[in-house]
Amino acid sequence: MKPVTLLSLASLAAAKNLIPTTCFDSYTSLEEYFSYLYPWGSDHNGSARMVGNSTEHDYISVESGTLTLVAKPTSGQPATSGGQEINYLSGAVHSKNTFTVEAGSGFDIEAEFQATTDKGTWPAFWLNSAATWPPEIDMAEWKGTGQLTFNVFNTSSEVMNHNTDYPSPSNFHKVKTQIRAENDADIMVKYFLDDVEVTTQYGADYVGKPLYL
Repeated sequence: MKPVTLLSLASLAAAKNLIPTTCFDSYTSLEEYFSYLYPWGSDHNGSARMVGNSTEHDYISVESGTLTLVAKPTSGQPATSGGQEINYLSGAVHSKNTFTVEAGSGFDIEAEFQATTDKGTWPAFWLNSAATWPPEIDMAEWKGTGQLTFNVFNTSSEVMNHNTDYPSPSNFHKVKTQIRAENDADIMVKYFLDDVEVTTQYGADYVGKPLYL
């Protein structure tokens, strides 16, 4: 993944860059803006366990302004607390700070990705609630289908979902998301792939709720 730019439009007049494109220039810069693993720890809802820290870079590395996250097969790992078998170890990072869409504000978030679409893989770039779930905005998910998925969760069963073709996964592609408060409670999310607008989705009761990247 190439540099992340997270632009806050807090006043919708004066934009402020919150995560600069220099964030992957070094481990020092990476750790200024990101922490390792998920915000809640190492396990989620797949068969990969997240690993990595400030001194172990087999799964998480930065070089020449690019962040690389890899997954490798493993065995002998204990199952998750929910009983999920672990077959892979993988890298993951999340933002040190949370980001909150307030009424009258919004964010532009963009990054460039070289992401596999092989069956069984699940790279993802998303915003997830720092408190109760949802909210969740999946700005890019590659779920092993050859397509790219965009999602906004309103509840676990009420999901705005859009799949689009993802050509040439060995090349870098730019993903951009524009998130705007629609009113005092709800948001609008516009998704772009390689600067082409793909879809617009809406989230109910997202305003004022902090999100991790």
